[in-house]
Amino acid sequence: MDTQALWLTLKLAASTTAILLAIALPLAWWIASGRGVARALAQAVVALPLVLPPTVLGYYLLVLMGPLTWPGRLLMRMFGHPLAFSFTGLLVGSVLYSLPFAVQPLVAGFKAVDTGYVEAAEGLGVRPFAVFLSVVLPLARASLLTSAVLAFTHTVGEFGVVLMLGGNIPGATRTLSISLYDQVQEFNYAAANRTALLLLVISLTALLAIYLVPALRRVDGRQADVAR
Repeated sequence: MDTQALWLTLKLAASTTAILLAIALPLAWWIASGRGVARALAQAVVALPLVLPPTVLGYYLLVLMGPLTWPGRLLMRMFGHPLAFSFTGLLVGSVLYSLPFAVQPLVAGFKAVDTGYVEAAEGLGVRPFAVFLSVVLPLARASLLTSAVLAFTHTVGEFGVVLMLGGNIPGATRTLSISLYDQVQEFNYAAANRTALLLLVISLTALLAIYLVPALRRVDGRQADVAR
């Protein structure tokens, strides 16, 4: 097992998820709270990674982060080195590529919130941000869990963007998916089986968190009602 690739993958997935939630929560609430051309355009841009080949996204990010473009030169002055083929560049690519997996569940959850609760809180003089934290988020907590889990697991399984943008640098950009590819290329099927099994376990555990936890809560709720 390539433990170095494992820890790098977990670090990348955790960092990506934290950044995505900070971006996705206000963005999803804005999209869900109204209609219009601007919101439709935002939804289309957010969903683009779902249909765009990951190598295409990786290629454009590689070009933008390179020294031949003004954004790339600006980033080089800011960070002191090119972002391409670095963990920071990999993090930027992962955030963009996993953005729809974080935003779309939240949009669906926010749209399902009964606006009556929001209007009642606003009528009592509660500030919008406080309404969002105390009313909207608790009612949409299942969507928040789904958003976090999907963003994390999608980052764990990334391959195309990682390969295009980060290459295959041990300890810097080699993730588990890249390590698995290398093991197959080297005909090291025993190691490949272990890596693939680990990725399978991570994905299955994440899906159980999405589907099993809400189901257990519903069972506990019904038992509480019967006890009353």
